[in-house]
Amino acid sequence: MRTPPRPPGPQTIVDQARRARRRGARRIAPAQDVAARVAAVAARLRQDGMKHSDVRDAVLEEFFKAGHHLSVDGLLARVRARIPDTGYTTVYRTLRLLVQQGLALERDFGGTHTLFEPADTPHHDHAICSQCGEVMEFEDSDLEALQSRVARRLGFEVVSHRLEIYGRCRRCAADAAHRRRAPPPRARR
Repeated sequence: MRTPPRPPGPQTIVDQARRARRRGARRIAPAQDVAARVAAVAARLRQDGMKHSDVRDAVLEEFFKAGHHLSVDGLLARVRARIPDTGYTTVYRTLRLLVQQGLALERDFGGTHTLFEPADTPHHDHAICSQCGEVMEFEDSDLEALQSRVARRLGFEVVSHRLEIYGRCRRCAADAAHRRRAPPPRARR
C-alpha cells in the first residue's frame, strides 16, 4: 500500500513563485495566439491612422510572447536579436502606444526601469526584492479570498486591486545574512 505524499511544509509567497517558475509556469502565449494578437493590434493601429512597419510587428510579437514583465531595454534586446538595427525610440514609442491604447500596463516597482506587461494578463500579484529589483509574480487563492472577506466586512465594492510585497529575495537575504556573520576585516599594520 502506497502512502500518500506528505503535504508541503509552510511556504512563503516567494517560495511559491519560485517553484512555479521552475515548473515553467510563465505565461507564454502560444504562437498562433501571439500572431493573432499582433495582427489585431496592427489592424487597430492602422485604423487609428498609424503606419505599419515590420519592426513594430517584431516589437509586438516579442512583447506578447515574453510571458513576463519587460523593460524597454529588455524588449529592445529581444527585438535586436531579430532585427539588429532596431532603435530604443521605436521600442519605447510602441510600448507607450500600447499603454495609450489600453493594451499594455506600466508597472513601476520603484526600480530604475518601468516594466510593461500585456493588459490582458490574468490577475496576479507581485513580490519585489528591494535590494536587487527582481520581480516575482504569484497567484494565491487564499489571499484573494481574504481580500474579498475584508472588502465585504468593510462594505467595500472592489473594482480592482494591486498587491505588491517588498522585501528581499532569497539570494539577497542569504547575502545579507552572510555579511552579518562574516568577521570584520583585520586592520593592516
